[in-house]
Amino acid sequence: MIKILDYGMGNTASILNMIKKINGIAELCSKPDQLNNATAIILPGVGSFDNAMTKLKKLYFIEELHRKVFLEKIPFLGVCLGMQLLLEKSEEGKLPGLGWIKGSNKRFNFSKSKFSNDLKVPNMGWRTIKPNSYENLFLGVEDEARFYFVHSYFADCINHSDVLATSIYGHEFTCAIKRDNIWGVQFHPEKSHLFGINFFKNFFNIIKND
Repeated sequence: MIKILDYGMGNTASILNMIKKINGIAELCSKPDQLNNATAIILPGVGSFDNAMTKLKKLYFIEELHRKVFLEKIPFLGVCLGMQLLLEKSEEGKLPGLGWIKGSNKRFNFSKSKFSNDLKVPNMGWRTIKPNSYENLFLGVEDEARFYFVHSYFADCINHSDVLATSIYGHEFTCAIKRDNIWGVQFHPEKSHLFGINFFKNFFNIIKND
């Protein structure tokens, strides 16, 4: 069963409904012991970096997530802020992230850019993406496939091999990452209509074939 972490920081109901649309089985999870029968784990996130890490720690999720992901090799997906938490740190806060992906999150800054009068922060709206591979999560994704974004910070990965897809907002930025059984996406697939449905179908197929 897919477990969606319900820690007060994400669009949990929207993700749950999207998974139900593709006939997947999922449930919200607010305690670490509810992860016991997880076939996959989704970490959503809306809000601030430090607040999210504080809530995960207070709910005793961090140690259990580490065990599930690295010892049991359970597929894991971070969404929006949930992706940013996978990295080591963020310019938004002072607390360390989960540190599963080497790198940090940086704030969009167009003050010295020729786009300074046109681009606002946060990056909000529909953007096309460029996958490094049209397999797995992005199987069947069209060249003009668009996903919905709302974010002020973006992932800056140390290892280019961890970058799964990019998008452009003033400059190219990482919008999806992957390392082993860990995935993260900066966009909101649960708000991305037909493209989001296709995305979750691909994630569901990865879980079934794992």
